[in-house]
Amino acid sequence: MNVHHLELFYYVARHGGVSAAARAMPYGIQQPAISAQILQLEDALGVTLYQRRPFQLTREGQTLYDFISPFFGGLGEMADRLRGGGENRLRIAAAEVVQRDYLPEIFGRMRRRVKGFHFTLTHGRQQEIETLLAAQEVDIGFGTLTEKTTANIESRELLRLPMALLVPKQSGITRAAQIFEKDRIDLPLVAMGARDVVSRTFQTALRQRGLEWLPSLEVGSLDLVLRYVTEGFGAGLVLQHPRFELPAELQLLVLDDFPPLCFGALWTGRLSPLAEAFLAEATALAGEFSK
Repeated sequence: MNVHHLELFYYVARHGGVSAAARAMPYGIQQPAISAQILQLEDALGVTLYQRRPFQLTREGQTLYDFISPFFGGLGEMADRLRGGGENRLRIAAAEVVQRDYLPEIFGRMRRRVKGFHFTLTHGRQQEIETLLAAQEVDIGFGTLTEKTTANIESRELLRLPMALLVPKQSGITRAAQIFEKDRIDLPLVAMGARDVVSRTFQTALRQRGLEWLPSLEVGSLDLVLRYVTEGFGAGLVLQHPRFELPAELQLLVLDDFPPLCFGALWTGRLSPLAEAFLAEATALAGEFSK
C-alpha cells in the first residue's frame, strides 16, 4: 500500500468526505487529486472504503481507519516531543491587533504561571484559524467571530466590540449621523479589504439602512487605516477595542446603533491542561476590560 494514499484516506475518513479533507490537509492538494488517489488505493486493496453519497465508511474502510488512525493522529504529538517536548508549548493563531495589543501580556502571565512555557504564533482570521485547527496545526485561535463555526470547532466569546469611524478633528464631524444623513456620501472611506469581517459587517448594516458607502481605500491593516485618516485621506472604519490608542488629531465616532462584533477564542476537541490555563488567562484579561 502507498503510504501517501493511506494518509489521504485518513483525512477523508476523519473529516467525513473529500472536500472537508482538502480543507484540512496540512499541505495543498485539490479534491480531484484526493479522489483519484483514493480510487487507486481501493483498486490496490480490491475493496470499497466508503460510500460517497452520503459519506459513510464501509466495514473494510472502518477497519483500515482504525488501524492507521493512531499513527497519523499522533504525528503532531510526536513532532512536539522531537522538538524538545510539547507539554509546555502552545501553538496560537491570532489576528494582527490581538498579536500586538493582548497576547504579549497573556504570554507574560503564562510564563509566570508555567515554568518553561513557550509558544509559536501564526497570523490568521476566523476561516484561516479554523482551517489550522482542523489540520491540528494550532491549539487555540483568537479573533473576531462573525460566522458560525464549522463542525467540531468550539468557540468562547470574550468581548463584544463596537464598530467606529475615525475622522480628523479638523473635519468638523462630531457625529456619525452627519455622514449618514447625506443623500450622497462623498467622504472617502478607508477600510480593510472586502473579506475582512469588520468591513463585511459594516457594509451589511449600511445596506439594511438603505445606504451605500463603499471603500475608496482598501488597506492591509488597522495601522494603515489610522495612517491614512491621520493624513486627511478620509474616514476610517475600525473596531473600538479596550487598548485602542486614539491619535490626538482624530475623533472617534462610535457606531452604537450598528451591531457589535464578537471577539473570542476557537479550539477543537478537548483542551490540554496547558491550553485550559491559557484560555483562563485570556478570559481573565477580557473580564478586566469589561469592568
